[in-house]
Amino acid sequence: MDELIRTLIETGILAGLGLAGALVLRSGFRWRWLIAALLLNLVYQALLTRAFWTIPDPFPGADWNWAGKLAAFAGTLIVMSLPAFGWARCGARLDQGPHWRGALLMFMALSGLFFWLALSGADGKPDDLETIAFQWALPGLDEEFFYRGTLLLALNEAFRPRLNVIGAPIGYGGVLTSLLFGLTHALGYEAGAVDFDLMTFAMTGLPAFLLLWLRERTGSLVLPVIAHNIANGASTLL
Repeated sequence: MDELIRTLIETGILAGLGLAGALVLRSGFRWRWLIAALLLNLVYQALLTRAFWTIPDPFPGADWNWAGKLAAFAGTLIVMSLPAFGWARCGARLDQGPHWRGALLMFMALSGLFFWLALSGADGKPDDLETIAFQWALPGLDEEFFYRGTLLLALNEAFRPRLNVIGAPIGYGGVLTSLLFGLTHALGYEAGAVDFDLMTFAMTGLPAFLLLWLRERTGSLVLPVIAHNIANGASTLL
């Protein structure tokens, strides 16, 4: 029940920010897509948490939430296959577009930063094989395909106007996905109390904006997925 309440609070905040944006950015706002984004987040969180932790883990010996991550990723792929979304529109494509060189430089800088952060906090003890496999595979695939894939498309359609930010078209929808990404990592709810970790919000929300830039610059999820997995996985090897 706590996880369900946490998800409702998170989705309510997204709805509030969306409505605030609608009041300011009236031109081009499409409310159906905002509702779609809210529903996407609810369904995604339900899949990720195995119906808010009511379904037993089919891998009881695992240390990580493989079942939830795989279910959420599968759900995202199903949404991407729908005509209203589409694989290419959601960024599920290999083509990096004509401006890939600038994106590659950003990707290299981000990757270097992630490895430096991992090295600075290394304890000299690599993690177990399950942790290494999980962190180098699922977080990037699952979270990038959802936050910078289907959710970004829905919110970009809800808020059409976008600005050119160093060669990447970024709008209010992209800002919302990045804020939500930080929020979902920082927001907690347990025993009637809401918890919000500002440091966690900053440490996840700020990189989310850089991953958003990579996604919008290239039109593809390839570099964001790899960068995300480096961010999660680098520390497992050191």
